[in-house]
Amino acid sequence: MMNSKNTTYQSISCSYYDQLEAYATQKTRCSIVWKVNGIEQSVDGVIVDLFAHNGAEFLKLDSGTVIRLDHIVSVNGIVLNYAC
Repeated sequence: MMNSKNTTYQSISCSYYDQLEAYATQKTRCSIVWKVNGIEQSVDGVIVDLFAHNGAEFLKLDSGTVIRLDHIVSVNGIVLNYAC
């Protein structure tokens, strides 16, 4: 299920996206923290896909969990930034 509540998507920084792609390519196990409706959640997994849907970008983990990229707080302790 995609946590894409009807809010405007805010693009993440290009370098952060590149880091997510590198984790996916290298099959790196990631510790991801994100917020949904103001509630912080966390999960560990391998990023198997990065994709766009309805004007927003998402990642999919090997567990099937799908996270909207602008909901991410941090991945492997690296805090999300939005400047490109």
